[in-house]
Amino acid sequence: MRTIRVETSSATILLTEAPAPKVRDRQTGEVAKDAVSGETLMKVGVVYIDEGESSLIHVTVPESGVTDGLALGSPVSLPGLVARPWDSVFNGQQRHGIAYRAAAVAPGAVPAGMGA
Repeated sequence: MRTIRVETSSATILLTEAPAPKVRDRQTGEVAKDAVSGETLMKVGVVYIDEGESSLIHVTVPESGVTDGLALGSPVSLPGLVARPWDSVFNGQQRHGIAYRAAAVAPGAVPAGMGA
């Protein structure tokens, strides 16, 4: 499936949900693993602010890409952020959306002109 690189250099990205294991199957509680490496995948919530627009998104990162020093409400960086459109049929209903994935989540800085 096609992936689209997300430009983050001018955006402010704030952590809204601490990293937690991504659940693959809600009924069994099975944790999601990377298909290639087998590494546990983590989910983080962020608000992505750019050009006066904001979006609350969840981003998947490998467990090894979660950096120490993350604090809720603080700026973060998401190196290698990509978006992947998806669609599926669930219980007879067509569903679609965008999945986000990054190589890591690390403490970041607020772009010039945004801070105090």
